[in-house]
Amino acid sequence: MSSSSSSSALKIGIVGFGTFGQFLAKTMIKQGHTLTATSRTDYSQHSLQPGIQFFRDVNEFLEADNDVILICTSIISLSGVLDSMPISSLKRSSTLFVDVLSVKEHPRELLLRKLPEESDILCTHPMFGPESGKNGWKDLTFMYDKVRIRDEVICSNFLNIFATEGCRMLQMTCEEHDKLAAKSQFITHTIGRTLAEMDAKFTPIDTKGFQTLVQLKDSTMRDSFDLYSGLFLHNRFARQELENLEHALHKVKEMLVQRMSDVLGTEKTA
Repeated sequence: MSSSSSSSALKIGIVGFGTFGQFLAKTMIKQGHTLTATSRTDYSQHSLQPGIQFFRDVNEFLEADNDVILICTSIISLSGVLDSMPISSLKRSSTLFVDVLSVKEHPRELLLRKLPEESDILCTHPMFGPESGKNGWKDLTFMYDKVRIRDEVICSNFLNIFATEGCRMLQMTCEEHDKLAAKSQFITHTIGRTLAEMDAKFTPIDTKGFQTLVQLKDSTMRDSFDLYSGLFLHNRFARQELENLEHALHKVKEMLVQRMSDVLGTEKTA
C-alpha cells in the first residue's frame, strides 16, 4: 500500500479532463489529494489548476502510481478509451478504478471485462454537475456501487471525498440505478429536448410552470447530444420509458379528442 493510501490523502488520476473532470478536481485538490490527468485534448499547455500534473502520454500516466483512476469520459467513448489504455503499464495492479458516468450497468460490464482481476472497481454517479454544484455539494446525492472492492481503505477514503462535502451518500446496485435513471434523468432530458424542438421560449404571459419548463429546456440543451444518446443507447431500461412516454402522450391526446367529441355532440343535440 502506498503512503498516500495509509492516510486520507489519495493519489488520483483522472481520465478525461473535460468540464466535469475539472469540476471534481477542484474539490479534490482543496481536500489535499494529489492529482494527475490525461485526456484526448492536450491540456499540458493550458493553465492547469495548481496541484495537477497533466500527462499527454497515457503510458506515463498509468505509471504514475495512482491509488485511484477516475474515469470521466463520455458514455459513448468509454469502451474505446479503455481499449486504448495500455493497462499493463499500471504501476499498481490493485488500483481502484472509479467511473462517474450517468449510466451504470454499461461501465460496470466494461470494467469487469477489460480490467485485470486484481483491480478494484467502484461505479458511481454524482447526481450533480458544475452548475448545480457550483455553491458546494451539501445535500446533493452521490450514488455508488462497490462492484469489486478488496482495499476497503482506499475505497472508503475516496467515498469520503464526497461525504466530507456533505453529499447524500446512496449505495445502490447499478441495475437499480439504471431503472430509476431511465424514469427520471432520461425522461427529463427527453422532455427538455422535445421542448427545444418545439422552440419553447419565454413569453410576456408565462405562468411559473411554463417558466420552469423553459428553464428545463435550457438546462438540458446545455448538455451534449452525445450524453443524451448515451442515456438511451446504454441504459436498457430507457427504451421502455420512451415507449411509456409516447403511450402517455397518445392517451392524453385521445382523452382530449374524446372530450371534444362529447362537447360537440352535446352542442349539436342541444
